[in-house]
Amino acid sequence: MAAKESAMSQIKVAIVPVTPFQQNCAILICQSTNLAAVVDPGGDVPLIRRAIEQTGAKVEKIFLTHGHADHAGGAAEMREIFGAPIEGPHIADKFLLDSLEAASARFGFACRNVVPDRWLAEGDQVSFGEAKLDVRHCPGHTPGSVVFINEPMQFCLVGDVLFEGSIGRTDLPGGDHAALIRSIENKLLTLNDKMTFISGHGPLSTIGAEKAHNPFLQRQA
Repeated sequence: MAAKESAMSQIKVAIVPVTPFQQNCAILICQSTNLAAVVDPGGDVPLIRRAIEQTGAKVEKIFLTHGHADHAGGAAEMREIFGAPIEGPHIADKFLLDSLEAASARFGFACRNVVPDRWLAEGDQVSFGEAKLDVRHCPGHTPGSVVFINEPMQFCLVGDVLFEGSIGRTDLPGGDHAALIRSIENKLLTLNDKMTFISGHGPLSTIGAEKAHNPFLQRQA
């Protein structure tokens, strides 16, 4: 499957749907250095590798928004292939990353447990090439979910915290609906209405559109 590409100023983005859950693995490329970060390589590593080869970029980092298998399942293999460190999620998701093999087996695809090279926390910053992303800790879908924000270019990657017209599930281990709503209200709805976000599944949207139309957020708008 070919990657869907779009240019966002100094960062080029390719989205590769992976695993049976069609999780949006994002390849972020710093156009001035051609160095890349792969966000949430949940599986289908050969597919991700082909998409990276098509871009001609060199992978410098691997970022994880949270510890579910469809987001983190291919991270260990990707680190071995590219020699790139894994950054994220928050350490509160360690219990999920420690049990990826068992979790993925229940869903019919294989992956390996993984320990990040760097855990992330509120206020941290990650970088690849000359590009930088701010980190916000957004518990609720999982205890250790984080989002990556680029304010100058007005885009962010939110994992499974927020979707077009919906919000993340909270009925899985570690989920907390009230915490998720607080995270969205305090960490995402405070962003510019024009901020575009890439979710873990489904189409892109903007913060303003979700404030206006997302039925789960009307009380928070």
